[in-house]
Amino acid sequence: MGIYTILRPLLFRLPPETAHDLTLKALAMTGRVIPARTPDDHILACTVLGKKFPNPIGLAAGFDKNGEIMGGVLKLGFGFTEIGTLTPLPQPGNSRPRVFRLPGHEAVINRLGFNNLGQVAAYHRLSLFRAGATRRGESAIVGVNIGANKNSDDRIADYEKGAARFAPLADYLTVNISSPNTPGLRDLQALPQVTKIVTRVRKVAPDTPILVKIAPDLDMDDALAVAQMAIEKDVDGLIVSNTTIDRQGIAGAHGGEEEGGLSGQPLFDASTAMLSEIYGLTRGRLALVGVGGIASPEQAYSKICAGADLVQLYTGLIYEGPWIIGHLRRGLAELLRRDGFENVAEATGSDHR
Repeated sequence: MGIYTILRPLLFRLPPETAHDLTLKALAMTGRVIPARTPDDHILACTVLGKKFPNPIGLAAGFDKNGEIMGGVLKLGFGFTEIGTLTPLPQPGNSRPRVFRLPGHEAVINRLGFNNLGQVAAYHRLSLFRAGATRRGESAIVGVNIGANKNSDDRIADYEKGAARFAPLADYLTVNISSPNTPGLRDLQALPQVTKIVTRVRKVAPDTPILVKIAPDLDMDDALAVAQMAIEKDVDGLIVSNTTIDRQGIAGAHGGEEEGGLSGQPLFDASTAMLSEIYGLTRGRLALVGVGGIASPEQAYSKICAGADLVQLYTGLIYEGPWIIGHLRRGLAELLRRDGFENVAEATGSDHR
């Protein structure tokens, strides 16, 4: 953790959203002067969704909601980043306080509610970022996470709008139907609804990889049904998983009674178990992104061996600081070599072999 052992107590004295806003501003200012990232170990390179990733470790949606620090994030060493969740119209989200740290569990509860500046503003930022990266000859993989406005009269149409807008710019699109913080949103995970969404999204984004982000609280049979539908409807992959509303892992914790989605260490086992079950069904026919509780190389490796082609983190960054990505890159490369794998793809799903 290095200097973050000093910085974290100071940041944790601030309200979580205030600390997050300061972090965004710091990365926005320093992103222009951060030295170019050190080259990735070749063993970490992987090709997923038709894209060449320098390493399989990404920053999950929610950290850079509005696409304000894409360059800084990638310079830290992430193999890719995902901006959003972005809705067609700007919205403030739920009332504050709406983010709560649980340090004893290395967890966070949030009920942000898709607060963002809207898709138009993010589209312009991403356009400028793409133009700059192209000019410098840089490779930068950015996914866009799309959602529906809370007060929308037609939420399915909102996903269609987001897909149509970002398809020309995004390396992939994530259909977020699993946040617990927009009333009724998780109902869209029901098979008839999610099928309608992905059908309409695919129609307006025929050439862009599409992922669906699901909740760990889905019944396993329902999660497998979504996976089977994804195969049949030309969806490229699933992100497993979003935050959980289950509180068994934090029983009695101060702040654990707050409403919202729980992320961090208590989510690791359930999200990894769901990932493993889905890989057992899909066996490489879908790209799988493992999310939930990653804060160490061993945890990232466990997700990959369970079936993940790529992994993402967010809460681990809060507790371990920006140096976590270097630790993950080095440690994951060591684990792959230890077990005789020549690349990430060879390790993906190895628990099933």
